[in-house]
Formats: sequence, structure tokens, C-alpha cells
Amino acid sequence: MTVTRTATAQTPATSANAVLRVPPAAPAAAAAHFGASLAFHADVSDVASVLASGEDPGFVVVDSRSTESWDQGHVPGALHLPTALIPAQAERLLDKAVPVVTYCWGPGCNGATRAALALAELGYQVKEMLGGIEYWIREGFEVETWEGRERRDADPLTAPLGTDDCGC
Repeated sequence: MTVTRTATAQTPATSANAVLRVPPAAPAAAAAHFGASLAFHADVSDVASVLASGEDPGFVVVDSRSTESWDQGHVPGALHLPTALIPAQAERLLDKAVPVVTYCWGPGCNGATRAALALAELGYQVKEMLGGIEYWIREGFEVETWEGRERRDADPLTAPLGTDDCGC
């Protein structure tokens, strides 16, 4: 008699499932990882919401892109400080008691990460804004250019329609 065994959700190690081939971390390890991630990252919507409140946000937003990129459009109220200039100019422009939120182009660019590293090495508290200016614009938030402020329609694939609250 032959016994046939089928893979189930309870036996991921025997499954060819690419997602579960490496099992999920233990809950305590996952909590530590995701908690740490939130200490290092800020969400575009959260940054926009705090800035739109009209109250002191308690942080400064730094655009780490080139001058040409800055001129194309940037987060209103952001400070322009290209990554290469951080070592020479950060102490003149930033207060170490005020946390910094860095951004660059978008998820395919690590410029905000490099800027955050440079600032952290100088002693600043820093977070990276996930999605960068790309997702700021795709979610329909206002940008500032040398011509003034403008807003594009939100991309329905990246932002909720009819509300500013994604529910997360």
C-alpha cells in the first residue's frame, strides 16, 4: 500500500512555494524588525498630513537631489541640501535637536538613504521618506517649483480616491 502526502499550509518546508521556502521569522523577531523599520522610515502620506496640519511638524524635510531636480518640483517647505553638500553645509543649515526626514527621487533611488546616512554620521536624528518625490506626486500632494505651487491628480493605483486616508 502506498501513502500519498500532499503539501499543506502546515508543511511549508516540503512545499515548492517560493514565498514560504524560507519560513517567516518568529513573531518576536518580526516585531523587532518592523518596529526598527518604522524608526528609520516615514510614509509620504504621513509626512504630507503633518505638514498640512499647519502646526510645527517637529521635523525638517530635506530634499537631497540636484538643483536641476529641485527646480522641477519639491515638497513645499523642504530644505534643499544635496547629499554631496551635507558634510560641508548641514551644521550651518540644520539643528541637531530637530529630526530630519530625507527624500530623493523614489523607490528606485537610494539617494535619500545616502543622505540619511551622511546626516546620521554627523549626529542627526533622521528618517527616510519612503517613495520620495515620485510617490509624493503620485499621491496628489502639492509640489513647489520656481513658477509656484502645483498639484497633479492622484494616481488611483497608489492613492485612495476621494479621501486623504488610505486606512492603514
